[in-house]
Amino acid sequence: MTIEETLYTIALTRVSGINLPQLLELYKRVGSARDIIENGKDIRSLVPDASDRLVAALANTHEAVERAKVEVEYAVKKQIQCICFNDATYPQRLRECPDAPLIIYYRGNADLNNKRVISIVGTRQCTQYGRDALRNFFANLQHYCPQALIVSGLAYGIDICAHREALKNNYETLAVLAHGLDSLYPYAHKDTATEMIERGGLLTEYMLGTGADKPHFIARNRIVAGMSDATIVVESASHGGSLVTARIARDYNREVFAFPGNVTSDYSQGCNNLIRDNAAALISSA
Repeated sequence: MTIEETLYTIALTRVSGINLPQLLELYKRVGSARDIIENGKDIRSLVPDASDRLVAALANTHEAVERAKVEVEYAVKKQIQCICFNDATYPQRLRECPDAPLIIYYRGNADLNNKRVISIVGTRQCTQYGRDALRNFFANLQHYCPQALIVSGLAYGIDICAHREALKNNYETLAVLAHGLDSLYPYAHKDTATEMIERGGLLTEYMLGTGADKPHFIARNRIVAGMSDATIVVESASHGGSLVTARIARDYNREVFAFPGNVTSDYSQGCNNLIRDNAAALISSA
């Protein structure tokens, strides 16, 4: 993908008045962000049935293009890959999803289209049981699948334990973030994140200056689920973000697994309920 096409793709994501599904559909129909932006004042020449709202949104994209220039300059300076939807390096599994981001920002060296990609999610309040389950899982996984990309969200609890166990067992591991790559949340995980850039990576759909706001965490769950073959829930309370990720993975027709837990443990209720409801397969080892 040329820098110019990347620039215009970023600019498209800054155009107000167009939601993501509409934007993705427009991009797929036209096939080029550059063509969309350059024909913005006459978009019906490319898309005859364009709505009045779309015509109005694309009438003036100058500000969006200028903002995109800042993003590209920063990406080049910080060695961030701006991966567009049509790029060969874009996660193929994620591309299959109806709400895939038009562009993702990535720092790292892992193959996002690894033969096997596994997402691991769970509670931020993990117990020793959850940590032991992860440790045994990765030790066991080495015998069956020595090469895989492990995906999680860098959060406290199960997420960070999954990243660290992956690194200990020589797996590349990727964190999907809920903010721009000019910051890190939680900052306490900076050392692990730095190691992951060399043995995996950090990925987000958000531009510079985007904070770690609650809606962003909910939205990023679809990327965690969408770029993976399977999602494993290790520990979860009866409600929580990991259950949202599991539901999205099912909606994408991906495999979902859950470790069962003690029926008296608050942080196993979500997993036990998933298994009870046939929303996840019971898993006890790799």
